Amino acid sequence: MKDKSKNRHKISRRRILPLLGGTFLVPFFGFNQQKATVADLPEEEEEYETLLKPDGTTVKVKIKALKSSKILKKNISNSSFLNWLGKKI
Repeated sequence: MKDKSKNRHKISRRRILPLLGGTFLVPFFGFNQQKATVADLPEEEEEYETLLKPDGTTVKVKIKALKSSKILKKNISNSSFLNWLGKKI
């Protein structure tokens, strides 16, 4: 009689391809996802204000930093604003 145990342990392409395909599907199941705890969540979202720089570009600045900043001139005229931007009237 022939020994059939040799055929069972023989690895063929038909047996390898489903194993490889199955291993590529494992990340989609999400077994390694951790649940967010209270300590991991941000305390509060920072609010930003968009400001204009003298060269004409915009910058996002935290409102918290604006409240603690020093105001040099509260109200300025249009001509002084254009001079600050570097444009001629």
